[in-house]
Order: sequence, then structure tokens, then C-alpha cells
Amino acid sequence: MDKNVSAKKSLKVVDPQESGVQNGQSDDYGPITPVADKPSRGEAEAAVRTLIKWAGDDPSREGLLDTPARVVRSYEEFFNGYAACPKTILMRTFEETDGYDEIVLLRDIRFESHCEHHMAPIIGKVHIAYLPHRRVVGISKLARLVEIYAKRLQIQEKMTAQIANTLNEVLEPKGVAIVIEAAHQCMTTRGIHKPGVTMVTSRMLGAFRDDPSTRREFLAMVGNPGPSAAPFA
Repeated sequence: MDKNVSAKKSLKVVDPQESGVQNGQSDDYGPITPVADKPSRGEAEAAVRTLIKWAGDDPSREGLLDTPARVVRSYEEFFNGYAACPKTILMRTFEETDGYDEIVLLRDIRFESHCEHHMAPIIGKVHIAYLPHRRVVGISKLARLVEIYAKRLQIQEKMTAQIANTLNEVLEPKGVAIVIEAAHQCMTTRGIHKPGVTMVTSRMLGAFRDDPSTRREFLAMVGNPGPSAAPFA
């Protein structure tokens, strides 16, 4: 297989509201159909056995006999976000708010993800805020939105933008603000080996980007994101 061609192959989005992907729509905002040549469960387990051998151990010894099956089952859990549609979970909204138009904030949403470069864990928390425009969404749906994107191979910058963009597109609020704080085990347990480091990313849309006072109010409600916070475990 031509490696250059394979590297450029994109995953297809399945949008339950449409028959196909619209021009300009990113591959990040719906469930992803499996690649045409997705390996079978047996092939996946065989790949784990190969990695065990490569690491220097014997996959046929008693303690490792069931490890390939366990790893494959854990991958199904780690990466179940590919099968879920982040837009769909935000579709049910509520308009009976008695005119509430101040910040809605869900703070300290814990997540576990995996970096797409080393497949090492990313563990952290997300702060989500929006300024409602006529309607609000159930707060559990905000946590579910985080979960869907976290359960895919990620980089933190991309995940921050995905959460903000999806919330902004579906709810059409006056503004959206996202802050993510996370520890990346690709640099704490390997490579540079720098434990205790927290990466902070943010995305501000609408009023949170355009109005400094609204942005300051959000940041005050969140606190002071950064390495001074408690380490993630």
C-alpha cells in the first residue's frame, strides 16, 4: 500500500440529520464510520500479542494469556467517542428560562483521553460556559459533549476547539467559553519526564471574545487555571 495515500485517508462523518457531509464540514463533529479495512477482533488481539513479544515478554505465559482480549475490550471503552454524535446530544433544549441571560457555567468536568501521538493518557478537567440566547441545554449534555470528544484520539488544542465550536453551532448562544487543564502522560512518564506540569488551553467565542468584562467574569468564576491547581490523578 502506498503510505502517502494511506496517511491522507480521512474518516467519514455520519450526520443523522443529513444524507451526507456538507461542503466545508469538518470530520470532527459527528460519529465516524469505521475505515473500510478495520481489523477484526482477532486481528486486534494478535497485534497486542505482537507488541507483548516486541516488549520482550512471552504472550503465552499464564499472566498474559488473557491480556490481548482485555486490551481490546479496554480500547472499545477508551475510544467509544467515535461512534457517538456530539451534535445530536445537544438537540434537546429548553426555552422556559424566565428570561435568564447570564452565564451558564459547568466547572471541573473531569475527563480521560489519549494523545494521538503516543496514545498515552491525557487526564484533566474542562470548564464550559455559554451565554444563552432564548434556550438552554441540560447540564448533563455538556458533560456528555466533553466525554464524546475525550473518547477519541486527541490533542488538547483540537479538543478545546471541537467542544466550543459544536456548542456554538448547535445552541447558537451569545457566546461560548472553554478552558481545559490537563496533564499529558506522554511528557510526564516518558520523553522529557516532567511530572506536575499542567497544560491550559482556551477558546472564547462571541461575547466572551468581544467583551473583556464578560471574559473576566468567566475567568473569575473558573478561578485561576494553571499549574497551581491540584495535580490530576
